[in-house]
This record gives sequence, C-alpha cells and structure tokens, in this order.
Amino acid sequence: MPWKSDRDPYKIWISEIILQQTRVVQGTPYFLKFIEAFPTVKTLADAKLDAVYKVWEGLGYYRRAKHLHEAAMSIMEKHDGIFPSCYKDILALKGVGPYTAAAVASFAYDLPYPVIDGNVSRVIARLFAIEEEIDGSEGKKKISGFVHEVFASRHAAAFNQAIMDFGATHCTPSNPGCQNCNLARQCEAYLSNKVAELPRKKPKRSRRERHFFYIIINEGGDLWIKKRTEADVWQNLYEFFLLDADQPIEWSEAHLLLPLPVQLISISDIYQQTLTHQKIYATFAEVLSSSKGRQSPLKGFNKIKRKDLRNFAFPKIIDCYLGDKAVNLSLAF
Repeated sequence: MPWKSDRDPYKIWISEIILQQTRVVQGTPYFLKFIEAFPTVKTLADAKLDAVYKVWEGLGYYRRAKHLHEAAMSIMEKHDGIFPSCYKDILALKGVGPYTAAAVASFAYDLPYPVIDGNVSRVIARLFAIEEEIDGSEGKKKISGFVHEVFASRHAAAFNQAIMDFGATHCTPSNPGCQNCNLARQCEAYLSNKVAELPRKKPKRSRRERHFFYIIINEGGDLWIKKRTEADVWQNLYEFFLLDADQPIEWSEAHLLLPLPVQLISISDIYQQTLTHQKIYATFAEVLSSSKGRQSPLKGFNKIKRKDLRNFAFPKIIDCYLGDKAVNLSLAF
C-alpha cells in the first residue's frame, strides 16, 4: 500500500478517507491520482472544489472530497499548513471520526489510540463471543471495551496494523483459518462453535429504486449542464436535464416536460448504479434544440462545449454513458 511507505500524516489521512467506502484494490489508483494532483495540504486547500471533485470522480460518496477540501483549508488557517499531531486536533477536522483520527494518530505518530474498523470488530466479536450486533450502540460499546483491554499502547501502530491485517487475511467473514489459528484456544466463538454466527449485524435496509431520465440538449457543438445543489445523491456534481421517478419513464412522457421544442436523436439502453441505500436506473436521450441563444432555456443551466465535458465532474452513471458515447458521437453534435 503506497501510503504505508512512510509516516506522512497527510497521505495516511487521504488514504483513510478514500478507504472509508472503498476497497483497497479500487482505492489505490485513486489515492495515487489524488496525491499526484494535490501532493500537500496547501495544494489541496488552494484547489477549486470542482477540481477536487474531478480527481475524485468515480469514487462515489462525494461528501468525502468536500470534507477533505474543507479540512485542508482549516489546517492552513489553524495550524499554519502543518498537519496536526494531537488526536484531539485531528478529530476536529471536517469529515474525521474516531476511527480515522485514531488511524492517523497511531500510524503517523504512534500515539496510543486503538483503531476499530470492520476487521477489528470481527476479530474481537469472535474472540470474546460478543452476541450483540456490532453495528449497534451496545455492540460498539462492548467492542471498544475489549479492544482497549487488549491494546498494546506502547506499540500502537504495530498493534493496530497487526489486528487489522489479521482480520483481513485470517479471521475473515467466511471460511476463516480457525484450524491454523494461534488464538484458537482463547477464541470463545471457536470453542463454542459460533464462528459462523459471529459477528452479528443489524438487518440491511432495502434499497430504494429510482428511475432517472436524462435529456441531453445539444445545440450544434454546445450543450446544457447543471450543478446538483439539492441535499441528495451526487450533490455538487454536474448533470443534464433530469426527470426523477419511482417508475420507468418513456420518451413520450419525458419530452412533454421540456420547456422548449426538441428533435430526438437517440435513446440509450438503461444504465445502472447501486448505492448504499438506492439503486439508480438511468436512460439518456440525446436531443437537438433549435432555440439557439446566449440565455439558458432551462433555469440554473449553463451552456458548455461538448468537447469540454471532461473538465466537469459527473456522477459515475453519467460518466459511464459519456465514455460509451465517446466512440460513436454524431458529427451533428
């Protein structure tokens, strides 16, 4: 892992934020790209938020990128651009919770704070046969108590890395290596034949299904885009004219809701994106508008050149459509 090559708190912080909702294999290329674009706290603080979103594009959970940017500006203002070395100051950064603060404090500065992630929780839940749901308040309290009980505070970084790696590679969610485990004689779950049952978690929420119908309004080589400002998915990313419904939308319905006459060019297949609690189905209609002018025909929209689309950060589902469409764009656009 490239962020393990040194004890740079900035790199550790960036990596931990990326890995909050992203697996290591997927997150590593993004980490390298992010550090290349913003190698220091200052470069991140000085960047435009849209530029940060563009580098983050495809990672999802864009609020993480916004919080990174805000935290970097706070470090410049309150800590003279030097990443804080005190747990309390790290925890005060925007978007940083106890887990991330403990990770940065221990890995960068070897401060005595245990890191409790999913892997650690699983190891502890099995080792001490914790019956409570580990994502519930009582379960979290018990996990924390037992972690602090076994924590090697004099070797915080080594202990945290060891138990995290142990959970990731040995005490795995399924098919753990119990027969080859040095802790088998101490593991209450193993001794009581409950390894497969633990840890327990709350039942997953069902996902809401949403149907997006995007209308891409072309005027020669120009088109109209808008920044999402609502407190909803993909806030502050760009999009085209959107119809959002709980049921599939047909073109016969969609075009009636446009406040200008258009000519239909093409309609895409359905694209899908699965979020934590939602599943998005998106259809894209390319249309040609003859109402040319400098003023936007749609409130809140801005005209850009189609060739400049790559300069704007879009949700992954739109980015996928544009990537597919790029190979066969009509010259009429």
